[in-house]
Amino acid sequence: MRNQCKPSQNKDEHLHLITLPFTTERLHLRRFTPADLDAYADYHRIPEVYRYLYAPTPDEAQLASLFSQAITSRFTEDGDILYCAVTLKDSGELIGEVLLKLANGAALQGEIGYIFNPAYAGKGYAAEAVKSVLDRGFAESGFHRIFARLDAANQGSIGVVERLGMRKEAHLRQNDRFNGEWGDELIYALLQEEWRQTREQERL
Repeated sequence: MRNQCKPSQNKDEHLHLITLPFTTERLHLRRFTPADLDAYADYHRIPEVYRYLYAPTPDEAQLASLFSQAITSRFTEDGDILYCAVTLKDSGELIGEVLLKLANGAALQGEIGYIFNPAYAGKGYAAEAVKSVLDRGFAESGFHRIFARLDAANQGSIGVVERLGMRKEAHLRQNDRFNGEWGDELIYALLQEEWRQTREQERL
């Protein structure tokens, strides 16, 4: 989620905000609260987290601004983002976030993104959380298509979206630059009908 979209000229009455909070097998997803600031700042200060976001690690003022956006997010205009705090169901510890962006309300297009504390990598938490938001994005919000934009070098995130059945739509070569280095971007997406078929197959 590197770019903001311009405001929508048409609000689509069929799009709805997903219901928060909810739980998965191991996780609890909810809105951010002011009490989350320290844990949020802890993983946003890690350079590895921003490695594939084409942005420097935020300073304290930028962190405060980012967190303010997370706790006051709305979901009414194109470019708005719903921030879902992801915590461990057993301990309540904040381990990351999943973001659902209203990319184009009139065309029922959404964008999904996620940021997780690297200390919890390799446990399947990101896939579990992203799957739960994808499911609700289609079933509750009514999106027709949800896409993700990834750095081509981010093998961990590529594994997450491919595991969830998202297909690669585009490979944009050297379309972004950070610290003098060019990077490629991949676009993965899932249509509602594809999502439905995948979930039906999982139930067999």
